[in-house]
Amino acid sequence: MLLTLAQWLQGLSPEFGYFRVFQYLTFRAVMAALTALLIGLIAGPMVIRRLTALKIGQPIRGYALESHLSKSGTPTMGGVLILMAIAISTLLWFDWSNRFVWIVLLVTLGFGAIGWVDDWRKVVNKDPEGMPSREKYLWQSVIGLLAALYLVFCISENSNARVFELFAQWIRSGFDVNLPPKAGLLVPFFKEVSYPLGVLGFVVMTYLVIVGSSNAVNLTDGLDGLAIMPVVMVGSALGVFAYVTGSSVFSKYLLFPYIPGSGELLIFCSAMAGAGLAFLWFNTHPAQVFMGDVGALALGGALGTIAVIVRQEIVLSIMGGIFVVEALSVMLQVSYFKYTKRKYGEGRRVLRMAPLHHHFEKTGWRETQVVVRFWIITMLLCLVGLSTLKLR
Repeated sequence: MLLTLAQWLQGLSPEFGYFRVFQYLTFRAVMAALTALLIGLIAGPMVIRRLTALKIGQPIRGYALESHLSKSGTPTMGGVLILMAIAISTLLWFDWSNRFVWIVLLVTLGFGAIGWVDDWRKVVNKDPEGMPSREKYLWQSVIGLLAALYLVFCISENSNARVFELFAQWIRSGFDVNLPPKAGLLVPFFKEVSYPLGVLGFVVMTYLVIVGSSNAVNLTDGLDGLAIMPVVMVGSALGVFAYVTGSSVFSKYLLFPYIPGSGELLIFCSAMAGAGLAFLWFNTHPAQVFMGDVGALALGGALGTIAVIVRQEIVLSIMGGIFVVEALSVMLQVSYFKYTKRKYGEGRRVLRMAPLHHHFEKTGWRETQVVVRFWIITMLLCLVGLSTLKLR
């Protein structure tokens, strides 16, 4: 919005020429981060007081760790603060004609709405389980599939008009159309290697990345500050990839696919980083507020969508290794428990408790130790992911 206003003022008089600074993507990215950070810090206390007044406190499951029982009643649904800061900052600083930012915003707010309903049922109905998993997965699947179906044609073409033409061509051809190489699966460190996916393969992979990352971040959000800082680090790293793929110069030099318009995602990534740091101010141990599903599902969905647009799905799994391991720990624990229960008549566990961060708590690690060590691991993984920019 501010970009359009600056361009309009420049057209009125040469005296407003200094507004040309708004055309620089890096300037708007920095301002988006600062705007989201200030919104979060200023609105945070008011949001926390409001949630407390509404008695929207975190219910604790009966089988929770004893050290977590003191957290009962801490305001949850703090993810609303994150989404508000991201939305306002992004809308202020990005180019409204950019279709990639709009689809990321819609996916983020859509998953946030699912999380809102889930959290609301938990706090209003006093049900720690919230929305049934099948219902939650259904709505996640609807949003994920719609986003995937749009992105497969959006990435392949440079304008919405061409997107709809390609979609119509796909329908007329009996669901068989050739996609450009940039729509294939890129392998990090081997930039010349790109596996063609086709429309169906792209949709399936995108669906799995978006929905999978959303649930992985949600599973990670179990300790004070554990999920939000890795989201900030991974989101910031993806912003670098967005800047590279959106630049014809840098993408050519670094052998990345050139995706016109993807660079504008740097604005969203910067806003997400600023909002995340502001939320961490209140979420650090002992937490004054929890983000809840409204924040975790939305942020995970955003990371997955951005990774798909910049064609870095595998790199996302590397940089977000903590999210991947947390999700796998739950899958392994549940699968092994069910298997042993059928075979031996009683369920057995691989870990002392799932997700993985609770396992380490059971072994004697303090909550702050788990959180900081997971942050360190994420920082190292992000550096490995960023190294794929140059290493080939």
